[in-house]
Amino acid sequence: MSENHPAVSENHPAVSENHAAVSENQPTVGEIQPTVGENHPAAPAAPSQKAQEPHAPDAPRVARETATPGGSGQGVYLYAVTSGGEPPHDLRGVMDGVVRTVSCGGLVAHIGDVPLDRFGEEPLRRSLEDLGWVEGVARAHHRVVEALAAAGPTAPVRLVTVYTGEEQVRDLLDRRHDDFAEILSHVAGRREWGVKAYLRRDTPPPSPAPAAAAAAGGDSPGMAYLRRKKESLRGREDLWRAAAERAELLHAALGQVAVASRRHRPQDPQLSGRSESMVLNGAYLVDPAREEEFAAVLGGYRDRFLDVELTGPWAPYSFTSIDLGAGRAGGVR
Repeated sequence: MSENHPAVSENHPAVSENHAAVSENQPTVGEIQPTVGENHPAAPAAPSQKAQEPHAPDAPRVARETATPGGSGQGVYLYAVTSGGEPPHDLRGVMDGVVRTVSCGGLVAHIGDVPLDRFGEEPLRRSLEDLGWVEGVARAHHRVVEALAAAGPTAPVRLVTVYTGEEQVRDLLDRRHDDFAEILSHVAGRREWGVKAYLRRDTPPPSPAPAAAAAAGGDSPGMAYLRRKKESLRGREDLWRAAAERAELLHAALGQVAVASRRHRPQDPQLSGRSESMVLNGAYLVDPAREEEFAAVLGGYRDRFLDVELTGPWAPYSFTSIDLGAGRAGGVR
Protein backbone atom coordinates (compact mmCIF):
# COMPACT_ATOMS: atom_id res chain seq x y z
CA MET A 1 0.00 0.00 0.00
CA SER A 2 1.04 3.54 -0.26
CA GLU A 3 1.10 6.54 1.91
CA ASN A 4 -2.02 7.91 3.54
CA HIS A 5 -4.59 5.92 1.72
CA PRO A 6 -8.18 6.75 2.53
CA ALA A 7 -9.32 3.33 3.35
CA VAL A 8 -6.71 2.71 5.84
CA SER A 9 -5.19 5.91 6.96
CA GLU A 10 -8.25 7.87 7.64
CA ASN A 11 -10.43 6.14 10.06
CA HIS A 12 -9.12 4.60 13.20
CA PRO A 13 -7.15 6.17 16.03
CA ALA A 14 -4.36 4.30 14.74
CA VAL A 15 -6.09 2.92 11.91
CA SER A 16 -8.60 5.47 11.29
CA GLU A 17 -10.04 8.54 12.73
CA ASN A 18 -13.24 7.75 14.35
CA HIS A 19 -12.79 5.35 17.13
CA ALA A 20 -9.97 6.15 19.05
CA ALA A 21 -8.95 3.77 16.76
CA VAL A 22 -11.78 3.25 14.49
CA SER A 23 -12.05 6.10 12.19
CA GLU A 24 -11.95 9.71 11.73
CA ASN A 25 -13.96 9.76 8.66
CA GLN A 26 -16.30 6.96 9.25
CA PRO A 27 -19.59 7.41 7.48
CA THR A 28 -22.80 6.73 9.24
CA VAL A 29 -23.17 3.08 10.10
CA GLY A 30 -24.49 1.20 7.17
CA GLU A 31 -22.63 2.97 4.42
CA ILE A 32 -20.58 1.36 1.76
CA GLN A 33 -17.45 3.30 1.79
CA PRO A 34 -13.95 3.84 1.06
CA THR A 35 -11.56 4.77 4.56
CA VAL A 36 -8.91 3.58 5.57
CA GLY A 37 -11.28 7.45 5.14
CA GLU A 38 -14.37 10.02 5.15
CA ASN A 39 -11.23 9.39 3.81
CA HIS A 40 -9.34 7.58 1.41
CA PRO A 41 -9.35 8.69 1.14
CA ALA A 42 -12.00 7.75 3.70
CA ALA A 43 -11.14 6.79 3.89
CA PRO A 44 -9.70 3.84 7.99
CA ALA A 45 -5.72 4.70 6.77
CA ALA A 46 -2.00 1.69 8.04
CA PRO A 47 -1.70 2.18 11.73
CA SER A 48 1.66 0.96 12.81
CA GLN A 49 3.27 2.63 9.83
CA LYS A 50 1.62 5.99 10.27
CA ALA A 51 -0.84 5.43 7.48
CA GLN A 52 1.65 4.51 4.85
CA GLU A 53 -0.90 2.46 3.03
CA PRO A 54 -4.57 3.18 2.68
CA HIS A 55 -8.07 6.61 2.49
CA ALA A 56 -9.19 6.53 3.14
CA PRO A 57 -10.56 7.11 4.75
CA ASP A 58 -7.15 7.70 8.06
CA ALA A 59 -8.22 4.43 8.21
CA PRO A 60 -10.32 1.53 7.87
CA ARG A 61 -13.95 2.05 8.11
CA VAL A 62 -14.74 -0.64 10.57
CA ALA A 63 -18.33 -1.67 10.90
CA ARG A 64 -19.33 -1.58 14.53
CA GLU A 65 -22.97 -2.77 14.54
CA THR A 66 -23.87 -6.38 14.18
CA ALA A 67 -27.15 -8.20 13.76
CA THR A 68 -26.30 -11.64 15.06
CA PRO A 69 -23.95 -12.93 17.74
CA GLY A 70 -20.70 -14.56 16.76
CA GLY A 71 -20.26 -18.28 16.92
CA SER A 72 -18.77 -21.26 15.19
CA GLY A 73 -18.92 -21.62 11.44
CA GLN A 74 -18.08 -19.45 8.47
CA GLY A 75 -19.15 -15.94 7.59
CA VAL A 76 -19.00 -14.20 4.22
CA TYR A 77 -16.69 -11.18 4.07
CA LEU A 78 -17.66 -8.57 1.45
CA TYR A 79 -14.84 -6.53 -0.17
CA ALA A 80 -16.44 -4.64 -3.02
CA VAL A 81 -19.05 -4.62 -5.77
CA THR A 82 -18.24 -4.36 -9.48
CA SER A 83 -20.23 -4.36 -12.69
CA GLY A 84 -18.87 -7.70 -13.86
CA GLY A 85 -15.86 -9.91 -14.26
CA GLU A 86 -14.00 -12.39 -12.13
CA PRO A 87 -11.39 -11.45 -9.51
CA PRO A 88 -7.76 -11.70 -10.63
CA HIS A 89 -6.53 -15.29 -10.62
CA ASP A 90 -5.64 -16.63 -7.19
CA LEU A 91 -6.46 -13.33 -5.46
CA ARG A 92 -6.42 -13.75 -1.70
CA GLY A 93 -7.75 -11.48 0.98
CA VAL A 94 -8.42 -11.48 4.72
CA MET A 95 -6.79 -14.40 6.55
CA ASP A 96 -5.35 -15.44 3.17
CA GLY A 97 -8.79 -16.56 2.03
CA VAL A 98 -9.55 -17.02 -1.67
CA VAL A 99 -11.69 -14.27 -3.19
CA ARG A 100 -14.72 -15.50 -5.15
CA THR A 101 -17.85 -13.89 -6.57
CA VAL A 102 -21.62 -13.76 -6.14
CA SER A 103 -23.66 -12.25 -8.99
CA CYS A 104 -27.12 -10.74 -9.25
CA GLY A 105 -28.69 -8.48 -11.87
CA GLY A 106 -25.46 -7.66 -13.65
CA LEU A 107 -23.62 -6.78 -10.43
CA VAL A 108 -20.83 -8.84 -8.92
CA ALA A 109 -19.96 -8.97 -5.21
CA HIS A 110 -16.42 -10.06 -4.37
CA ILE A 111 -16.39 -12.09 -1.20
CA GLY A 112 -14.39 -14.54 0.89
CA ASP A 113 -14.94 -16.88 3.83
CA VAL A 114 -13.98 -15.84 7.36
CA PRO A 115 -14.44 -17.68 10.66
CA LEU A 116 -17.20 -16.31 12.85
CA ASP A 117 -15.17 -17.11 15.95
CA ARG A 118 -13.06 -14.08 14.91
CA PHE A 119 -15.59 -12.03 12.93
CA GLY A 120 -18.75 -12.63 14.95
CA GLU A 121 -20.18 -9.81 17.06
CA GLU A 122 -18.39 -10.43 20.35
CA PRO A 123 -15.08 -11.73 18.90
CA LEU A 124 -14.98 -8.76 16.53
CA ARG A 125 -15.34 -6.27 19.37
CA ARG A 126 -12.33 -7.82 21.05
CA SER A 127 -10.37 -8.02 17.82
CA LEU A 128 -10.85 -4.30 17.14
CA GLU A 129 -8.78 -3.56 20.23
CA ASP A 130 -5.82 -5.35 18.65
CA LEU A 131 -4.37 -2.78 16.26
CA GLY A 132 -2.01 -5.33 14.76
CA TRP A 133 -4.97 -7.50 13.84
CA VAL A 134 -6.90 -4.54 12.43
CA GLU A 135 -3.91 -3.48 10.37
CA GLY A 136 -3.57 -6.95 8.88
CA VAL A 137 -7.25 -7.01 7.94
CA ALA A 138 -7.03 -3.49 6.49
CA ARG A 139 -4.04 -4.35 4.32
CA ALA A 140 -5.65 -7.53 3.01
CA HIS A 141 -8.92 -5.69 2.33
CA HIS A 142 -7.11 -2.93 0.46
CA ARG A 143 -5.05 -5.40 -1.55
CA VAL A 144 -8.24 -6.98 -2.89
CA VAL A 145 -9.91 -3.64 -3.63
CA GLU A 146 -6.86 -2.30 -5.47
CA ALA A 147 -6.66 -5.42 -7.62
CA LEU A 148 -10.33 -5.11 -8.53
CA ALA A 149 -10.09 -1.37 -9.20
CA ALA A 150 -7.19 -1.97 -11.57
CA ALA A 151 -9.49 -4.14 -13.66
CA GLY A 152 -12.56 -1.90 -13.80
CA PRO A 153 -15.10 0.27 -11.92
CA THR A 154 -15.20 -0.78 -8.27
CA ALA A 155 -17.33 0.21 -5.28
CA PRO A 156 -15.33 -0.71 -2.17
CA VAL A 157 -17.32 -1.70 0.91
CA ARG A 158 -16.33 -0.57 4.37
CA LEU A 159 -13.86 -2.69 6.24
CA VAL A 160 -15.20 -5.72 8.10
CA THR A 161 -18.61 -6.09 6.48
CA VAL A 162 -19.54 -9.71 7.13
CA TYR A 163 -22.67 -11.68 6.24
CA THR A 164 -23.77 -15.06 7.49
CA GLY A 165 -24.33 -16.40 3.97
CA GLU A 166 -24.19 -15.74 0.23
CA GLU A 167 -27.96 -15.33 -0.01
CA GLN A 168 -27.75 -12.17 2.07
CA VAL A 169 -25.16 -10.79 -0.32
CA ARG A 170 -27.43 -11.51 -3.29
CA ASP A 171 -30.27 -9.79 -1.46
CA LEU A 172 -28.07 -6.70 -1.02
CA LEU A 173 -27.24 -6.61 -4.74
CA ASP A 174 -30.91 -6.97 -5.61
CA ARG A 175 -32.21 -4.35 -3.17
CA ARG A 176 -29.54 -1.74 -3.93
CA HIS A 177 -29.00 -2.51 -7.61
CA ASP A 178 -29.71 1.02 -8.86
CA ASP A 179 -27.56 2.65 -6.18
CA PHE A 180 -24.58 0.45 -6.98
CA ALA A 181 -25.07 0.92 -10.72
CA GLU A 182 -25.09 4.71 -10.31
CA ILE A 183 -21.93 4.68 -8.21
CA LEU A 184 -20.08 2.39 -10.59
CA SER A 185 -21.04 4.60 -13.53
CA HIS A 186 -19.80 7.69 -11.66
CA VAL A 187 -16.35 6.28 -10.84
CA ALA A 188 -15.79 4.41 -14.12
CA GLY A 189 -12.47 5.37 -15.67
CA ARG A 190 -11.61 7.75 -12.83
CA ARG A 191 -9.16 7.58 -9.96
CA GLU A 192 -9.05 9.05 -6.48
CA TRP A 193 -6.16 11.30 -5.44
CA GLY A 194 -5.45 12.56 -1.94
CA VAL A 195 -4.05 15.98 -1.08
CA LYS A 196 -2.81 16.91 2.37
CA ALA A 197 -1.60 20.36 3.30
CA TYR A 198 0.39 21.13 6.45
CA LEU A 199 1.29 24.34 8.19
CA ARG A 200 4.98 24.84 7.49
CA ARG A 201 6.99 24.34 10.63
CA ASP A 202 9.70 26.81 9.58
CA THR A 203 7.39 29.75 8.82
CA PRO A 204 8.30 32.61 11.18
CA PRO A 205 5.38 34.36 12.86
CA PRO A 206 4.81 38.01 11.95
CA SER A 207 7.07 40.47 13.80
CA PRO A 208 5.47 42.81 16.36
CA ALA A 209 4.42 46.19 15.01
CA PRO A 210 7.02 48.96 15.52
CA ALA A 211 4.76 50.82 17.93
CA ALA A 212 4.29 47.74 20.05
CA ALA A 213 8.02 47.07 20.07
CA ALA A 214 8.73 50.65 21.16
CA ALA A 215 6.17 50.43 23.93
CA ALA A 216 7.77 47.26 25.15
CA GLY A 217 10.99 49.15 25.71
CA GLY A 218 9.41 51.06 28.60
CA ASP A 219 7.84 48.03 30.25
CA SER A 220 9.04 46.33 33.38
CA PRO A 221 10.67 42.92 32.78
CA GLY A 222 7.48 41.17 33.82
CA MET A 223 5.25 43.30 31.58
CA ALA A 224 7.69 42.93 28.69
CA TYR A 225 7.56 39.15 29.05
CA LEU A 226 3.76 39.11 29.05
CA ARG A 227 3.66 41.41 26.03
CA ARG A 228 6.08 39.19 24.10
CA LYS A 229 4.01 36.16 25.03
CA LYS A 230 0.85 37.83 23.79
CA GLU A 231 2.48 38.94 20.54
CA SER A 232 3.82 35.42 19.97
CA LEU A 233 0.37 33.91 20.46
CA ARG A 234 -1.17 36.46 18.13
CA GLY A 235 1.53 35.68 15.56
CA ARG A 236 0.80 31.95 15.66
CA GLU A 237 -2.92 32.59 15.35
CA ASP A 238 -2.35 34.87 12.36
CA LEU A 239 -0.11 32.26 10.77
CA TRP A 240 -2.69 29.51 11.27
CA ARG A 241 -5.45 31.72 9.86
CA ALA A 242 -3.39 32.55 6.78
CA ALA A 243 -2.55 28.88 6.19
CA ALA A 244 -6.20 27.84 6.64
CA GLU A 245 -7.30 30.44 4.10
CA ARG A 246 -4.70 29.18 1.62
CA ALA A 247 -5.90 25.62 2.18
CA GLU A 248 -9.49 26.68 1.40
CA LEU A 249 -8.34 28.25 -1.86
CA LEU A 250 -6.35 25.12 -2.73
CA HIS A 251 -9.35 22.85 -2.08
CA ALA A 252 -11.55 25.05 -4.27
CA ALA A 253 -8.97 25.13 -7.09
CA LEU A 254 -8.57 21.34 -7.04
CA GLY A 255 -12.35 20.94 -7.00
CA GLN A 256 -12.59 22.88 -10.26
CA VAL A 257 -10.40 20.27 -11.98
CA ALA A 258 -11.80 17.17 -10.26
CA VAL A 259 -15.12 15.51 -11.08
CA ALA A 260 -15.92 15.35 -7.36
CA SER A 261 -14.17 16.30 -4.15
CA ARG A 262 -14.49 15.45 -0.50
CA ARG A 263 -12.87 17.02 2.51
CA HIS A 264 -11.94 14.71 5.38
CA ARG A 265 -11.20 15.65 8.95
CA PRO A 266 -7.51 16.57 9.48
CA GLN A 267 -5.48 13.66 10.77
CA ASP A 268 -3.83 13.54 14.15
CA PRO A 269 0.00 13.71 14.00
CA GLN A 270 0.14 10.15 15.35
CA LEU A 271 -1.68 9.00 12.26
CA SER A 272 -0.17 11.31 9.66
CA GLY A 273 3.35 10.68 10.91
CA ARG A 274 4.13 14.41 10.87
CA SER A 275 4.37 16.89 13.70
CA GLU A 276 3.06 19.83 11.66
CA SER A 277 -0.62 20.72 11.89
CA MET A 278 -2.72 19.48 8.98
CA VAL A 279 -4.98 22.15 7.49
CA LEU A 280 -6.34 20.17 4.52
CA ASN A 281 -7.12 16.48 4.09
CA GLY A 282 -8.90 16.24 0.76
CA ALA A 283 -9.92 13.48 -1.66
CA TYR A 284 -10.57 14.14 -5.35
CA LEU A 285 -12.04 12.02 -8.12
CA VAL A 286 -10.18 12.90 -11.32
CA ASP A 287 -10.42 11.96 -14.99
CA PRO A 288 -7.07 10.58 -16.22
CA ALA A 289 -6.99 13.20 -18.99
CA ARG A 290 -6.86 15.95 -16.34
CA GLU A 291 -4.47 14.38 -13.85
CA GLU A 292 -1.48 16.45 -15.00
CA GLU A 293 -3.56 19.61 -14.76
CA PHE A 294 -4.70 18.54 -11.30
CA ALA A 295 -1.13 17.96 -10.08
CA ALA A 296 -0.01 21.29 -11.55
CA VAL A 297 -2.46 23.15 -9.31
CA LEU A 298 -0.43 22.10 -6.27
CA GLY A 299 2.64 23.99 -7.42
CA GLY A 300 0.97 27.34 -6.87
CA TYR A 301 0.21 26.51 -3.23
CA ARG A 302 3.58 25.26 -2.02
CA ASP A 303 4.64 28.47 -0.35
CA ARG A 304 5.82 29.85 2.98
CA PHE A 305 2.52 28.86 4.58
CA LEU A 306 1.82 25.38 3.22
CA ASP A 307 3.65 22.13 2.64
CA VAL A 308 1.47 20.15 0.22
CA GLU A 309 1.51 16.38 -0.41
CA LEU A 310 -0.15 14.44 -3.23
CA THR A 311 -0.97 10.76 -2.63
CA GLY A 312 -2.50 8.11 -4.84
CA PRO A 313 -3.94 7.14 -7.13
CA TRP A 314 -6.37 5.10 -5.08
CA ALA A 315 -9.48 3.09 -5.67
CA PRO A 316 -12.43 5.50 -5.25
CA TYR A 317 -12.92 4.87 -1.54
CA SER A 318 -14.17 8.38 -0.82
CA PHE A 319 -16.79 8.40 -3.57
CA THR A 320 -18.60 5.10 -3.17
CA SER A 321 -20.64 5.69 -0.02
CA ILE A 322 -24.10 4.16 0.08
CA ASP A 323 -26.48 4.07 3.03
CA LEU A 324 -27.49 0.47 3.67
CA GLY A 325 -30.32 1.55 5.96
CA ALA A 326 -30.98 1.23 9.67
CA GLY A 327 -30.21 -2.13 11.10
CA ARG A 328 -28.09 -3.11 8.12
CA ALA A 329 -24.81 -1.57 9.07
CA GLY A 330 -21.56 -3.44 8.69
CA GLY A 331 -20.58 -6.31 10.90
CA VAL A 332 -22.20 -9.72 10.81
CA ARG A 333 -25.59 -9.77 9.08
